[in-house]
Amino acid sequence: MASNEGFLTEGQREMLKTAPPPPNVEVLSSSPKSPTLKSPGAAAKSTSVLLAELAEHHVKAPGGGKASNAGIAVRHVRRTHSGKHIRVKKDGAGGKGTWGRWLDTDGECHIDKNDPNYDSGEEPYELVGTAVSDPLDDYKKSVASIIEEYFTTGDVEVATSDLKELGSTEYHPYFVKRLVSMSMDRHDKEKEMASVLLSSLYVDVINPTQISQGFFMLVESADDFAVDIPDTVDILALFIARAVVDDILPPAFIARARKMLPETSKGIQVLQTAEKSYLSAPHHAELVERRWGGSTHFTVEEVKKRIADLLKEYVESGDTVEACRCIRKLEVSFFYHEVVKRALVLAMEMPSAEPLILKLLKESSEEGLISSSQMVKGFSRLAESIDDLSLDIPSAKTLFQSIVPRAIAEGWLDASFLKASGEDGQANGPDDEKVKQYKKQIVNIIHEYFLSDDIPELIRSLEDLGAPEYNPIFLKKLITLAMDRKNKEKEMASVLLSALHIEIFSTEDIVNGFVMLLESAEDTALDILDASNELALFVARAVIDDVLAPLNLEEITNRLPPNCRSGCETVSMAQSLLSARHAGERILRCWGGGTGWAVEDAKDKIQKLLEEFESGGVISEACQCIRDMGMSFFNHEVVKKALVMAMEKKNDRMLDLLQECFNEGLITINQMTKGFGRIKDGLDDLALDIPNAKDKFMFYVEHAKERGWLLPYFGFPDAS
Repeated sequence: MASNEGFLTEGQREMLKTAPPPPNVEVLSSSPKSPTLKSPGAAAKSTSVLLAELAEHHVKAPGGGKASNAGIAVRHVRRTHSGKHIRVKKDGAGGKGTWGRWLDTDGECHIDKNDPNYDSGEEPYELVGTAVSDPLDDYKKSVASIIEEYFTTGDVEVATSDLKELGSTEYHPYFVKRLVSMSMDRHDKEKEMASVLLSSLYVDVINPTQISQGFFMLVESADDFAVDIPDTVDILALFIARAVVDDILPPAFIARARKMLPETSKGIQVLQTAEKSYLSAPHHAELVERRWGGSTHFTVEEVKKRIADLLKEYVESGDTVEACRCIRKLEVSFFYHEVVKRALVLAMEMPSAEPLILKLLKESSEEGLISSSQMVKGFSRLAESIDDLSLDIPSAKTLFQSIVPRAIAEGWLDASFLKASGEDGQANGPDDEKVKQYKKQIVNIIHEYFLSDDIPELIRSLEDLGAPEYNPIFLKKLITLAMDRKNKEKEMASVLLSALHIEIFSTEDIVNGFVMLLESAEDTALDILDASNELALFVARAVIDDVLAPLNLEEITNRLPPNCRSGCETVSMAQSLLSARHAGERILRCWGGGTGWAVEDAKDKIQKLLEEFESGGVISEACQCIRDMGMSFFNHEVVKKALVMAMEKKNDRMLDLLQECFNEGLITINQMTKGFGRIKDGLDDLALDIPNAKDKFMFYVEHAKERGWLLPYFGFPDAS
């Protein structure tokens, strides 16, 4: 069981030597204290005692094999001077009362800082793990605070600025996902605000690819969202439909995303709902835009009506706390200047209610409900219209002048209002008076046009004013008044703009008018909540109607003042609208106008009425059909198609129709000239189908000149 050599003491070895071994017994060990054995039986007994003694002390030999001479090999037997037996520890470390093994460090080692040999490097240290900062996690935390602040303030510009300052543009898809997901379990107001913010960030801050990536991440996570938000499918479908309607997401997104999602995922349900329930429905654009009816999408009329109602109730009840609660409930802090203006007007109309009105304004200011800037804007707006108000309330100026110093003294109107109103009130001489008179006159003309829809009458009225240098002012006033009305008036304004451009307005007049309009965009937004989007549509529509060329948009941007940020953003938004797929049709139908037709629809209608007339129709009926179209600015198309048909059919009866239209004033000399000009421009192509087209056209030009249809400068072939 062990090696040949044992580890016995000298005394044990001596005992083994002197003890006679009995037959067939091998002596394994001895003790110096054992008695001398005199017989084999005693020797056997002594050997047994020795073995028991060794076994008692657990002296074992390693189990490697059998020893040749000895039965058990003994190792590491240690003895103390006291004669006590000590248990051996592993690796020879000894036991109790021994020094232990070399480099034994089982005991705790204490370092004394007061020791002269103290070395701080010997102090025990512990590795402390720190989390590695993930840039994406930091970005998500930052955008969450930006979104929360936006939902609280509703300030799109601040949110845009904060996102730009944050940087990390490669993570913008996560912003899209975060914005939509945070609004999903909130009210409709926040959902509407999220859509508005995405439209504002489109192109300028977040590029189209990142918008698409963000929406795909949302659709991909639809199953996770559904755990916490039961109507996830409907909400996400509406967000996608709204993005398509707002032209920030291409319609093809739905087909592309469907190919990348599992058939069993809720993302597929989202895409199907968006496509079939929202984007395929009749009038889907208006339906989707007004689905949430959020406070950011109130019409101006709705907000003004609510303000008027709450002020009337307050005057009747005198409950200031309730009135403040109603104002706060409007959740249009950026439009509270309207509350100030209407409250002051009501105080002038009802002198008995003046103390209550002033009390409400004072408490609203002290509570921070109406900010100082909103209060000043409300007073400024009333100061600008005080002359008109005096026509209905003769004492308006006197009352206003008495309220202002009192408000400043009580601390709820900033004293800076006096300086601003003093600067604005200074007259600029006779020219200023002339402009004021012109503005009053054109307001009446525009109002009459909105009622009558009579473009020729409006043009005659403008010509009677005899102030072509103020044409840009007319354009600004026309669009400003239309923006505060319904879609019908907006469509009428665009139609009128096209007619004016052909008849009396130059391209320079149009450009100047839009520059003036965009310069005052921030002021316009005080009265019209969605002014920026409305202006962008007017600019884009002007391009579609060939009133402006795309290059004119760059010119307008360059002519805007450096600090006119909102104006530049509006032009950029218009350019985005124009670059979208099917932009022409979308923009032409943006207001679903009562007077406007899509270009292709109008051309088709003109072609049909001319064919009907050519086959034996009555002139008076043809003229009535042209009149019913209500597109006097597009009558040059009638002239062009009538001349082409006359060449093809070799029937000069079309000239009789043009003569009647000219006599009735249905087709003006400008429209007639433009129609002939379009034929002249395309004469070479026309000659491929009608070989004698040039000869025919020369005859028609001479015929038209003899009857005064064309402007003097028009000629053939050198017509401009």
